Amino acid sequence: MEEPIIDNFLYHYPPEVLRLLVNVIPKLCMSKNDLLLFFRGARVKTSILKPYEDLLAKDRNAFKMYPVTRELLAELNEQGDQALSARREIIKRVIEIEDFSICYDNQRDAARGLVYQLREMVDKKDSSTKMRIEKDEEKLKYIREKEAAIQLEQKKKKKLINKVHSDLSSLITDKDPHKRGKALEKVLNELFACYEISIRESFTISGENSEGIVEQIDGVIQFEGTYYLVEMKWWKDPIGKSEINDHIVRMQERGGQVKGLYISFSDYTEPSITACRNALNYGVVMVLAKLEEIFRLLEAEGDLKRWLKTKIEAAMLDKKPFVIIDM
Repeated sequence: MEEPIIDNFLYHYPPEVLRLLVNVIPKLCMSKNDLLLFFRGARVKTSILKPYEDLLAKDRNAFKMYPVTRELLAELNEQGDQALSARREIIKRVIEIEDFSICYDNQRDAARGLVYQLREMVDKKDSSTKMRIEKDEEKLKYIREKEAAIQLEQKKKKKLINKVHSDLSSLITDKDPHKRGKALEKVLNELFACYEISIRESFTISGENSEGIVEQIDGVIQFEGTYYLVEMKWWKDPIGKSEINDHIVRMQERGGQVKGLYISFSDYTEPSITACRNALNYGVVMVLAKLEEIFRLLEAEGDLKRWLKTKIEAAMLDKKPFVIIDM
């Protein structure tokens, strides 16, 4: 038989178990000496048994098997963890009994019935405990698998972010402005994707009267339920008012239903910043950022979403379309 788990018996015997043990143990012992031997075999400390051994030696008639059993079990209960091993062993020894020839004839059936009751009680508790353990193990397994998946995603994300940082750094040495501009779009789109920000790569809009391409959009992101038309520039000279106005017009032509994000390698002129601030009067929100900010963000392993949210709040609430945010 497997060793019982005895879930509720770890600290003490509950009343129903204590009652069964008090009734059955004396029936399993044919003599008073056998009773003490039973407890000694269950690893009950000598210091606990000695007063009863002395009583048996001094006045055998005063030694009553049922009261002694009750007192010993009660004392083992009171000792808590100190008597844990003994309490477990007592349960184990009782429920493992198969041969009831050790009992007096007139007590054999009663002993068999009490052992059966205790065995059922322990089996029931074992089953309940095993089910709880299995459930806890399944839950722990799920948590570990989820944590492992999160760690794997974090490693993949970090690897991709490092690649973005490396790719951005390599663009500095590229002397071809057109090639560098197209590469910048691709790299920044990869960055947004790393942070699970929905993107739509660059696209063009043609006129309805065969006038060809009338609008070039570098990219679109969706952040917190709002679309942002993204413009990216890697120019040496600062971004002026005319370039910013071109982007503001795109917002206005869409009824202010989208916002604008401008990312530039160079600085912005004061008139261009003022144009963005004034555009708020017409329901147009423009957020200005420098590529340097993104470099710093990647080096500091900052949160792109928090950085973007902070800049959007500054543009909308504080009327500051261009603030440098260090994360």
